[in-house]
Amino acid sequence: MDKEKEITGINEEKIEGRNAVIEAFRSGKTIDKIYILDGCQDGPVSTIRREAKKQGCLIKFVNRDRLDQMSDTGKHQGVIAIAAAYKYSEMEDIFELASARNEDPFVFILDEIEDPHNLGAIIRTANLSGAHGVIIPKNRAVGLTATVAKASAGALNYTPVVKVTNIANTIEDLKKRGLWFACADMGGETMYKLNLKGAIGLVIGNEGSGVSRLVREKCDMIASIPMKGDIDSLNASVAAGILAFEVVRQRMM
Repeated sequence: MDKEKEITGINEEKIEGRNAVIEAFRSGKTIDKIYILDGCQDGPVSTIRREAKKQGCLIKFVNRDRLDQMSDTGKHQGVIAIAAAYKYSEMEDIFELASARNEDPFVFILDEIEDPHNLGAIIRTANLSGAHGVIIPKNRAVGLTATVAKASAGALNYTPVVKVTNIANTIEDLKKRGLWFACADMGGETMYKLNLKGAIGLVIGNEGSGVSRLVREKCDMIASIPMKGDIDSLNASVAAGILAFEVVRQRMM
């Protein structure tokens, strides 16, 4: 399967053609990604690039063969947009939900999760563990695709998902609002020895490379999950679930 189709999900809403994409932006539709024919710089394409930058969506420049492979209509005119399956929330939505429940904020921060099934599973875990929201980066990560929505088993309807430009800066901003951060990493302290109560953010890294160095350095705690098997790592969504329910356990004590 083509890698981009696998990431965006085969049921995604594709918007093809220059005028159609411009109108999608002007109507307020949330666009996750724009694929533009490399080297194309005429007026309508410049308008699309300007609107994409205003909304903060990812722009990818690709060759004609890639666009032809992605196109369902054969009339892409050098531009294909991928619309988000769900609308993103704002950061304040997370804090308002925590306040409404009279609870300390509990968030997941995902550092470049690329697999839509992992993202959907983590959103589902976030909902079931009582987290107030999930924060994802705009670039180098999967967005709210139809595949993600399906994998979340409905949790996406109840769990705010916020897209941010810079994860490290977001952690710094949230620290000013009283949150502490623990990232998942095999080289850290066993999670049972850490204090995960209070306002907390769990940081889960990329499926292959884990949490990036810069983001890890911003975290207050490094949490490891004790393992006894013959392989050395857990799936990102499984690790998120184990850590999330350690937070739940400590909050219930």
